[in-house]
Parts: sequence; C-alpha cells; structure tokens
Amino acid sequence: MASPAVLDPAGLKRRRLIRRVLWKGLVYLVLTATAALFVVPFLWLIITSLKPLEQVFTDPLIWIPHPIMWSNYVEALTTPAFRFTLLLRNTLFYVVTTTIGTLISSVIVAYAFARLRFAGRDILFTITLSTMMLPSIVTLIPTYVLFKWLGWVGSYAPLVVPAFFGSAFNIFLLRQFMRTIPWDLTDAAYVDGANDFVILWKIVVPLITPALLVIAVFNIMYTWNDFFGPLIYLGDSNQYPLVMGLYAFRTRFSIKWNLLMAASLATCFPLIALFFVAQRYFIEGITLTGLKGV
Repeated sequence: MASPAVLDPAGLKRRRLIRRVLWKGLVYLVLTATAALFVVPFLWLIITSLKPLEQVFTDPLIWIPHPIMWSNYVEALTTPAFRFTLLLRNTLFYVVTTTIGTLISSVIVAYAFARLRFAGRDILFTITLSTMMLPSIVTLIPTYVLFKWLGWVGSYAPLVVPAFFGSAFNIFLLRQFMRTIPWDLTDAAYVDGANDFVILWKIVVPLITPALLVIAVFNIMYTWNDFFGPLIYLGDSNQYPLVMGLYAFRTRFSIKWNLLMAASLATCFPLIALFFVAQRYFIEGITLTGLKGV
C-alpha cells in the first residue's frame, strides 16, 4: 500500500516549504542576535558619550542620558591636552604615506612574481610567503635595534619606510589577481613596443583595481587604529596620532569617561564613513578574491 506522502505530493511539498522557512528563520534569528551582540558595545560608546560624568557608572545602568550632553563632543575636541587638529594631521600623514607605499611596493613585487620569468622566482616567492608565518612579536626587538642603530627612533621613519618594501599577504593577493589576466593582453602590448612599466600601469593596474581597493581599506583601518607602533617609536607628543592622543582624558586619579567616549567616537568616525563610501568596492574585492585561482 502506498504511503500518504506518495499519495499527497502537495502535502509533501508544503512540509518541505515549512521546514525551509523555519530553517531560514532560525538562521536569520541567530545572525540577528550575533549582530546585535557586536552592536551593543558601539551603542554603549554612543550612549556614554552623551552622558554627564555622574551618570556613566550608575546602578541600575542608565540607557537614555538625561540630559543629553551634546556639549561633550565640543568639550572633548577642544580639550587643550587633546589637540585634535594636530593629532588628526599626524594620523593622516601616517595613513596616507603607508597606504601609498604599500600599494606601490606590493604592485611592483606582485607583478614580478606573476608576470616576469627569471631564475629563482618561485623560491623567492616561497620565502616571501614564509615571512607570514613569523609572529610580529618575534621580530619586534631585532627591528627596534635596527631602527635604533639607524637613528630612526623618535620619528615616523620606522612606521612609514617598511611600507615601501611590500607586505607578504598583499603581494600574494595581487599576484593571484595578476595570474588571471590573459597573457594575450600583455603579449600584444609587447608586440606594440610597450615595456613592463607601461604594461603594469596601462593594463594590469586597471584590471586589479578591486584588489587594490581592498588592500587600501585594510591598510587604512590598520594604520588608523595602530597604537603599538607609535607607542614604541614615537617619543614626542607632538608626533602622536589620534589613538595615542586619547590618553589626554586620563588624569592622575580619574578618567573622564564621557569625554573619552566622545573623542573615541570622533576618532573612529572617518573609518565608519570610509566603510560606507567604499562598501561596494570592498565587498566586490572580497568576492573576487575568493574566486581567483592560485
């Protein structure tokens, strides 16, 4: 005798649809809860930045400030010890120079590994990738000793100059993109008399723009939030970037948490704006990265 499921294909289809809807609903519920979990600290940052100081640590917690202190932002950004304009200028210098250096050096080295043929190319590429296996803490002291010997400690040179020598991960990423470019394009350019620099600038770079945008966004985010590097190599407070300038809200006996949160939000606002502006290119680059073959 045939089973009811066989006799009722419409019912079977309906049950499958219900299971699919329930499964998707569960997945979306978990994703929403996870996203909310990550949003809570940022929400607390915003709320605290709008509170009077006496409402920061209350029991029970106050989620809606009363009154809302918009003046916290004005006071934080105009605090003499914070020097927002100077810190922002230092940060922009650090971010722009390292991003330019990273892009230029990574593109040139990746092009050599992907499109040029020379003895020992694969060995050099393997050695380059092997540097990714070394934790940065392992090379911290030797690097500091080297920069100290060069007389660079106390300046931005230890932070900026290494960016002009490439990054193993960025080189690997760009190499994978370049290997997918048809050889017919570059061969035709060679026939027309173009050299490697012309081919790199006129043909290759426009085709790897999504990867370049991803590298630029990652580098900007890392450099903007970098605290450890400036802490080690910069000794003059006039050279500090924004993340180190936040120390201005820490006094000897207390911390002005509301002003610190307001300054922190103002500090990370450019990164938030960058993400929304470059979101389409960023996601496009991530997607293409996953599709490129080795």
